[in-house]
Amino acid sequence: MVLKGSAYALGAGTVINAIATWKGAAFGIDLKTYADVELNEDTSVIQGSVGGMPDADTSLIERSVSYVLDHFGIKMGGTVTTRSEVPLASGLKSSSAAANASVLATLAAIGEELAPFDAVKTGVRAALDSGVTITGALDDACASFYGGFVVTDNREMELLKRTEHEYEVLIFSPEVRSFSSDTNVSRSQTIAPWVDIAYDLSLKGEYQMAMTLNGFLYCAALGFDTEFLMRALDIGVKGVTLSGTGPSYVALVNEDQVAELKCAWDACGVSGSVIKTKVNNKGAEQIRP
Repeated sequence: MVLKGSAYALGAGTVINAIATWKGAAFGIDLKTYADVELNEDTSVIQGSVGGMPDADTSLIERSVSYVLDHFGIKMGGTVTTRSEVPLASGLKSSSAAANASVLATLAAIGEELAPFDAVKTGVRAALDSGVTITGALDDACASFYGGFVVTDNREMELLKRTEHEYEVLIFSPEVRSFSSDTNVSRSQTIAPWVDIAYDLSLKGEYQMAMTLNGFLYCAALGFDTEFLMRALDIGVKGVTLSGTGPSYVALVNEDQVAELKCAWDACGVSGSVIKTKVNNKGAEQIRP
C-alpha cells in the first residue's frame, strides 16, 4: 500500500523578530513551499530531499513527517520532497514553510486531521529538534500556516492575535545567505527593552511602525546595513524591516511605490534580487489530486 499527499505553506516576512524577547509578529507572503509525501509499509525510515539542493539538511522535513506518523501510531516510512519559491536562509521563513507543508502533506497522505494549531506546533517541535531555530519560531510558523498578520508569545506557545490586511510586498534578497542558528543571541538580547516597544505597537495593530522600529534595532544589533531601510522611508514607505535575522529586507508598499523602491534598492549596489509579491491572507493548504 502506497499513500501520497501534497500541500503547500507560505513564506513570511517579519514584523517583530522574537529572538530578543521570545515575542514576535510576522505576516504571510504569497511565496509558497510545496511538499510531497509518499508512504509505504516496506520501511520505517523517512528520507527527505530538497529540490535543487542535493546536499541540503533534510532533518527538519523528515522529523515533520515522522512526528505526524508517531502521533497517529502509524508504522510507515517513505519519502518527503520539498520545492520552494522562498529563497532559503534569507530570513523569509523557508524552514517554517517547509515544516508546515510537510506536516499537512503527511496528514493528507494518511487521511487524518489535526487541529490547525496542533499542526503548527508539530512543525515548531520539528524545527526546534532540528536546530534550525532559536525560539521555535511560532510567529513565523503561524504566519506561514494561517496567512495574514500574527502576533505570538513563543515562550508560552500562544497565538495572541491574527488580522488580515492587503499590501503589496517588496523584498530585497541578497546573494549572501544567513542562518538563524548562527545568530548572535546575546547582541539581540541587549536591544530587548526597545523590541518590547515595537512588540506593543504590533499588539495595537500598528504593524508598519512596529516593523520599521524592529528593522533599525536588529540591523544595529546584528550588523546589517540600514541604508535599505532609509531608502524605503525616503520614498514614503511606512513599513520596512530586516526580515528575520537577515539578510533580506522586506517592505509593505502600495502599487505606486513598487518601481521607485526597486530602483532605490538597486542603487544600493548590493548583489541580489528584488522580489515583488503580496500579503497572503489565505494560508497553507493541502493539494487535492
